Amino acid sequence: STSVDYNNGYTMQMQEQQNNDYTIQDDEWDRDLLLDPAWEKQQRKTFTAWCNSHLRKAGTGIENIEEDFRNGLKLMLLLEVISGERLPKPDRGKMRFHKIANVNKALEYITSKGVKLVSIGAEEIVDGNIKMTLGMIWTIILRFAIQDISVEETSAKEGLLLWCQRKTAPYRNVNVQNFHVNWKDGLALCALIHRHRPDLIDYAKLNKDDPLGNLNLAFDVAEKYLDIPKMLDAEDIINSPKPDERAIMTYVSCFYHAFAGAEQAETAANRICTILGVNQENESLMEEYEKLASQLLEWIRRMTPWLENKSPETTMAAMRGKLEDFRDYRRQHKPPKVQEKCQLEINFNTLQTKLRISNRPAFMPSEGRMVSDITSAWTGLEQAEKGYEEWLLIEIRRLERLNHLAEKFQMKATSHQGWSVGKDSVLSQKDYESCSLTEVRALLRKHEAFESDLAAHQDRVEQIAAIAQELNELDYHAASSINERCQGICDQWDQLGTLTQKRRENLERTEKLLETIDQLFLEFSKRSAPFNNWMEGAMEDLQDMFIVHTVDDIQSLISAHDQFKATLPEADCERQAILSIYTEVQKIAQSYGISPNLTNPYSDITPTEIGLKWDKVKKLVPQRNSILQEELARQHANERLRRQFAAQANIIGPWIQTRMEEIGRSSVDIGGSLEDQMSQLKQFEQVIINYKSNIDKLEGDHQHIQESLVFDNKHTNYTMEHIRVGWEQLLTTIARTINEIETQILTRDAKGISQQQMNEFRQSFTHFDRVLCPFVSLCISLCPSVSLCGESEFARIMSLVDPNGSNKVTFQTFVDFMTRETSDSDTSEQVLASFKILAADKPFILLEELRRELPPEQAEYCISRMPLYNGPDGVPGALDYTAFSTALYGESDL
Repeated sequence: STSVDYNNGYTMQMQEQQNNDYTIQDDEWDRDLLLDPAWEKQQRKTFTAWCNSHLRKAGTGIENIEEDFRNGLKLMLLLEVISGERLPKPDRGKMRFHKIANVNKALEYITSKGVKLVSIGAEEIVDGNIKMTLGMIWTIILRFAIQDISVEETSAKEGLLLWCQRKTAPYRNVNVQNFHVNWKDGLALCALIHRHRPDLIDYAKLNKDDPLGNLNLAFDVAEKYLDIPKMLDAEDIINSPKPDERAIMTYVSCFYHAFAGAEQAETAANRICTILGVNQENESLMEEYEKLASQLLEWIRRMTPWLENKSPETTMAAMRGKLEDFRDYRRQHKPPKVQEKCQLEINFNTLQTKLRISNRPAFMPSEGRMVSDITSAWTGLEQAEKGYEEWLLIEIRRLERLNHLAEKFQMKATSHQGWSVGKDSVLSQKDYESCSLTEVRALLRKHEAFESDLAAHQDRVEQIAAIAQELNELDYHAASSINERCQGICDQWDQLGTLTQKRRENLERTEKLLETIDQLFLEFSKRSAPFNNWMEGAMEDLQDMFIVHTVDDIQSLISAHDQFKATLPEADCERQAILSIYTEVQKIAQSYGISPNLTNPYSDITPTEIGLKWDKVKKLVPQRNSILQEELARQHANERLRRQFAAQANIIGPWIQTRMEEIGRSSVDIGGSLEDQMSQLKQFEQVIINYKSNIDKLEGDHQHIQESLVFDNKHTNYTMEHIRVGWEQLLTTIARTINEIETQILTRDAKGISQQQMNEFRQSFTHFDRVLCPFVSLCISLCPSVSLCGESEFARIMSLVDPNGSNKVTFQTFVDFMTRETSDSDTSEQVLASFKILAADKPFILLEELRRELPPEQAEYCISRMPLYNGPDGVPGALDYTAFSTALYGESDL
């Protein structure tokens, strides 16, 4: 029961079915005060005009409000007109009790509509009490003209005031805060008319300093074009310090009802604009996704053939150039594309979430641009990248081995060819035919020594052939020249073998003619030849090229070199023994008067040559020792690089794994709101970003290792490839987890889900996921009514949450399902109803109607996509809004 004090001095109480406070006034007047004459005059005129605006529908009217309602007949007629209902049959007598009965019937009808009248009796109306009569009419106006006004959760007076504020907000010099002084200059009334009918008033030409002209213009236009009678006098409003609030409210309510149809159309247009705006934004995101996906796939298609091109190079410099190009690709070209791929997945998930929230069909990228296609192409790129890196390292090792073998082949071939120079001509000589027996035997012994030397060179020739064969197997680029030289050596070797055998046979035939031979020269030759061969072998070994990769390898070579040095004293003893033989020959020659400058007929080796070679061996020993020590230092440096890399990798690898586990735990544990989880993930992301310098430092160490041609590391199980893959997975995981939380926040805000509900969804999902229960058990736990559903309803639920039949339901899909089942959203039926309003209930809509009711951009969007109407009642240019509305939600195809 609400007590209302009216400014005209009387009090009444109204009992309403709903608790609306539309009758409460800003100012309260004492009951005993008299009605303000100015306000009484305004109320008389306004209420009379308002009553006549309804009574004229019945073909009648009133002139004097307190007199014409005294018999109750026109009062009952007024109530029937404004309510559309029939009242009890009036009494037609002219006696006082007849009039009182008729008025009572009218008051009882007002009471039946939820209004409890206090202090207003039929006798006072019959007696012509102006205050009671005006109060009764105001009660009728409130109940039938103002109470049902509703604007944005407000109703009655507040709703009417809010409506006026919304409509006049864009207009200059208009600020509606009440229903009295804010209407005195007439601009508010003109603004209301201009807002709905801009063709009736040119608001830009109005002057705030001409209130009389403004008011009369509004009254005249409203009466002429809007069928709103003139209920107020401009002079009364201007001359009154505070115009009567009820008179103003009554008159303004007529504008509200006059423009109610336009309000409905505007609401429908706003709904369509909102829906179309969402659709345009989604289409923009789809186009952006297609563009980014095409660019990323094009980059992958360009890079993959380059990584799959494994054309070998012939030089180490060229292969190092390829390795440097690959490092540039890893450092400069690939990291931005990793970010683009991650951002593309985030954009795709965000778009799908927006489509689910707005009940739009899921976005299906064009063929070949699905996220799975990009992931597959990216996987192929990484496989090609891994294969290319492995090929580079293997090829560098192969070239290094080839260069070593080629140099070794050239050195041994040069040495052999130097030894074999002139041997064929010597073997072809027939000098034995003119020699004495001694000379022949000497030639025979010399030939035997040569055969020993030839046998000693057999291993060298086999080594040369073996090296050439290995170079061919390793596809050496200059294999043809190697083969040519090797074939020449082999042919020469075969020729030497043939000549040697032939000369031996010739010498043996003449050996019978020879009896004497100098045993000392023979012994010298036999001992000097192997020793000379040993010295040549030693010189070759001391100058031999070597390749090692570890400290153990170089230490093995140093150990072998030390063993060789240990044999030098014994070799020196052999040298002295050989030289002593030659000395003995000289002594014997001198004793028999032979020239001391005799030439050894059995060997070309002289003591001087042995001395020179021995000096060279002693000179090469410390040089070899120095080279081995330098290589030992280099291997120690490589070992330090291995340990330095391993120390960092053994820290970074577990650190990445720990961060991955922390991110995994943060996505499962519910310790606060989604914003708290987002803040925690952002902190994780910042920690990861700050850790990037450690990865870069490790990349630098890895580059030093590769430049030093170090290919293995026993101090760690982590390779740079492992670290790179782990780092990229960590970046992708944190980005995806943040995107998941953002998606949950977006879903929560869009669907109105509280944080408590979201936590309950997460706890239930995690619990049932951990115990491996069916999805339907999860739904029953949150919504017991689901247990009452039949098999068809369960099938419907599973088709929503698992459309692909994978028997797996993600948390995001579960949240979408719960929010869709528990909340409302715009549907195709709502859009269809809105278009039907704009089309004035026609089954089609015209171009001019769309351009009139919608903003230009939204109107052109509809026109470009809406099909022509094909119904029998269509007109030229008619558009089918039904097909367009259903297509927006994927229920049909345009």
